[in-house]
This record gives sequence, C-alpha cells and structure tokens, in this order.
Amino acid sequence: MKKALLLTAALIPMLAVAQSKKFTITGKIGSLNAPARVYFDWTDFQNAGGGKEDSADVVNGTFKFTGEMSGVATCRMALAHHGDGKMKAVYTGDVIYFNFGKENITITSKDSLSNAVFKGSKIHAEEDAYNKEIGGTVMAITKQANVDFSAGTAEQRADTNFIKTIDQRFRKRMHDRTAAQLKYAKEHPNSIFGLIALSEAINASRDMDQIIAAYEGLNPQFRNSKKGQELDKRIKSVKLTTPGAEAPDFTMNDVNGKPVSLKDLRGKLVLLEFWASWCGPCRAENPNLREQYKMYKDKGFEILGVSLDSDKGKWVDAIAKDGIPWIHVSDLKGWSNEAGILYGVSGVPAGFLIGPDGKVVGNNLRGESLNKKLAELLNQ
Repeated sequence: MKKALLLTAALIPMLAVAQSKKFTITGKIGSLNAPARVYFDWTDFQNAGGGKEDSADVVNGTFKFTGEMSGVATCRMALAHHGDGKMKAVYTGDVIYFNFGKENITITSKDSLSNAVFKGSKIHAEEDAYNKEIGGTVMAITKQANVDFSAGTAEQRADTNFIKTIDQRFRKRMHDRTAAQLKYAKEHPNSIFGLIALSEAINASRDMDQIIAAYEGLNPQFRNSKKGQELDKRIKSVKLTTPGAEAPDFTMNDVNGKPVSLKDLRGKLVLLEFWASWCGPCRAENPNLREQYKMYKDKGFEILGVSLDSDKGKWVDAIAKDGIPWIHVSDLKGWSNEAGILYGVSGVPAGFLIGPDGKVVGNNLRGESLNKKLAELLNQ
C-alpha cells in the first residue's frame, strides 16, 4: 500500500508538468543594456485567439517573457537596440516572427534577434523543417527579391524589364510555395503546420477541391481548434466569393457616418478593396488604383474601400495623404471588421471585382492583373 502511495506521489509532479500551460522565453543578445528594449506580441491562435503584448528592458543582453496558453502561439518579437520605440523596431529594425508552444525556450545571438539560435522548442524546430519544405517564409522570399534588385547595376534598376523579371521570379516562388503548402497539409495531417499551411494557402489558391480535401484530412484536434474553425468559415466564405457567385451584401458607414450598402452600387463594375492605413502594400497599390479610377470612373467603374483600421484619425489621414477619391467605409473594428469576416479576409490588400449584376467576376486582382481585367471588361 505504501509503495502504491509513493508511486502516486511521484506521478503528481509529472502530471503537473504535463498539464502546465506556462511558457518561458529567455533571450541573450550580446551585452546590450537599456535603453535597449524587446517588444513581444503574441496570439494563442490554435485555441484561444486574441492578441497579447508585452515588453522588457534588455539587461546585460538578457530579457525574459512568461505567460500561459492552451495551444500553439504565433508571435512577433522586435528589438529596439537604441530604445527608439516599438514602431521603429517593428517596421525598420530587428524583428522576427515565429511559432511556439508551452515550452522553455532560449534565444541566443551575439548581435541581433534576426541571427538568433533557438533551443528548447520542438514547435520552432518543426517550423524550420516546414519552411524548408515549402520553399521559405514570405519574408525570406521577399528579402531575396530585394537582394536580386540591389544586385543590379544602376542602369538595370531603372530598366522596367529588369524589374519585371525580378517580379516574375518572386511571383513564381510564391506560386510554388502555395503548391508546396497544399502538398504539406495533405501529407502532414497530424502537424499543426498542416493547419497553418492551409490557412495561408487559401489566400492565394482558389483550388477549393484540394483545400477542402486537405482540411477534411486534418487531425480532428486541429479542425476543432479555434484556428481550424476559422479556416472552415473562410472556406465557406471563399465559396461565396468565387467568380459567378452573388457577392454578399453588407452596409457600413462612410467617413461622415453615412451608411453605404454594396447593393447601392448595382449597375456599376465595383472593386471591393479591403485595405488599412497601416498596410504598406495597400498604400503602395493606391497610385495604380488612382490611375484606373480616373481612366474608368466615367465608364461605370467604382471602388468601395473597406478599411480594417480601428483608429478613425489614421484612416481619414491616409485617405487624404494618398488622394484616393472613391467611396470609403469602415466599422473601425480592425481585423474584426464585419465585411472582412463576411468575405473571409485574413490579409490585406484583398480585392473582389463585382459586376453590374452583383456577381463576383474576379478576386485577388491587383497591379497588372487588375488593369488587364478592367481593360477587358470596360474597353468594349
């Protein structure tokens, strides 16, 4: 009896460890000291959702974050080496993105987060293997495109054909990455990265038969998770917004608080453009949209911009600075924008071209692909 009690007592600490929801991330980056500061934004995307943020001073190169979670989290970690604030660190500084679990993780480097080595994280090791199999992260592919551009001579960098070649190479790598993600999800149904792969691939691929088959083959644990349920909703949303489907109607207030409905624009060719003031690629596309609007607005073309901003001041300021004169609406709920949820938007920019009859005629169009489609439909 005593032996049985001892065995039970010995199992208690093991059970506590197994059920622990805590994680610890300890960093050691050279010998940095204050005012250096690390900013940590993370979301337990598998089960809990909802973003959390934290920050810590760097003391003799070290910093530490702890927290509780129930599944797997994704995060952004940015290091302001000179204490010059979060925004500068995130957008122009030393920043990394990674996934992690209920683990004790160490991050070490002589000089920066971007060169850090991870230890103690099975999730991160699995993520590394996943990224190698699919051809790299979006950031890595984008960085390579920038390297390719910088490697050109001054004359080449001014040559539109040179730029076009780099762009085509970038798009092919992204296309191949999407195909590899679908393959990964199909072949790794018991990996959280199978779910992640599908959640990303659905943004670029409209091969719903493949996506649905891979989704249905996922471990029920992942399908029933918060992220799995969100993916299921997005699959249904994509079905609603495929070419030929009637575009889901919604009503939202413009910058003056006046309600605008998508149905109000029946009879026109409408680009439903999801964007945000903080989205660099969205703002970079605005000059092209301005030109297309000027060219076709008298031929029945309209743009309905739906902002995923939560700050009205920044939204209105971006409209003014970019000189974009079309219709703008927002409920100022950020990523919880009701029209964005309705259309399954998980990244911006995201555009849907809707015909005069209210049916979707194209999606995921921008740049030259959008221009070509507009010319095809309006130059008749």
